[in-house]
This record gives sequence, structure tokens and C-alpha cells, in this order.
Amino acid sequence: MVKTMTKGKAKAGQVAELLDTQVANFSVLYMKLHHFHWYVKGENFFTLHVKFEELYNEAALHLDTIAERMLSIGAQPTATLKDQLQLASLTEANGEETAQDMVQALTDDLDAICSELTEGITVAENHEDQPTADLMTNIRTSLEKHRWMLQAYLSE
Repeated sequence: MVKTMTKGKAKAGQVAELLDTQVANFSVLYMKLHHFHWYVKGENFFTLHVKFEELYNEAALHLDTIAERMLSIGAQPTATLKDQLQLASLTEANGEETAQDMVQALTDDLDAICSELTEGITVAENHEDQPTADLMTNIRTSLEKHRWMLQAYLSE
């Protein structure tokens, strides 16, 4: 359950819980992308090394934006790795991935986050929290583009 800083804040409930799951997801994704960036090998090293860096930089921005939105609605984002791993719907890299496996894992992760954001948009709108709905819509739009590009890469 998400901690609220101010009791009675209407938005610090179901919306905050959905946001906190994304704080956890983007924390896991950020580290997974670093792992992939550091350990990718093979003929597509140069392409994927740069792409993974681009994606972890974007993940960091989304993480910060979501956490700050939580704070602005009176909730406290999960801020320990242990808690984030327990809360996240994404899993860590296992260290055995090939370059192809890395891209597939990211495609699957982005798909999962996009599905959760879609649910979050609906919940935020039902709570008349348009700023949160807009935030999640903008993040989803960016992730959908990355997912499409990664799927195209896998179709080589």
C-alpha cells in the first residue's frame, strides 16, 4: 500500500498505487537497460549499445516524473530496490540473454507497461485526475513507438 503524506487527499489512493507500480517498473527497467547496455555482444553491438543507453536515459526521466507526480498528489513513491522489486510487474535481467533475447525482453516489458498505463489512464480519468491521465498517456505514446521499433528490429 502506498503511503500518503496528507490524510484525506482524494487522489492518493488507487491512482497513487498504479503510479507506484510504474515507479517500481521504471526502476527495474532502468537497471535492466543498463545491464543490457553493458553486456550486449555481437554484430549489432554498436546499434544496440546506443539504443539501450537512449532507453535507460528515457526510463530515468519517466521514473522521476512519475515519482514527482505521486509527491504532488500527496503520496510517497517506493524508493528502495527491495520494495521496487517486490512491487514491479517487470523482472530483472538474468544475465544469460543474447542480444536478440534482450530486445525481446524489452519488447515484452514495454508491452506490459503500456497495458498497465492504459488501465492507469482509465482509473485517473475516473478520479477526475486529468494531469495524471495525461502523464500516463504521454509516456505510453513514447513507449509504444519504442516497442514498434524493437518489434521491427526483431522482424529482420
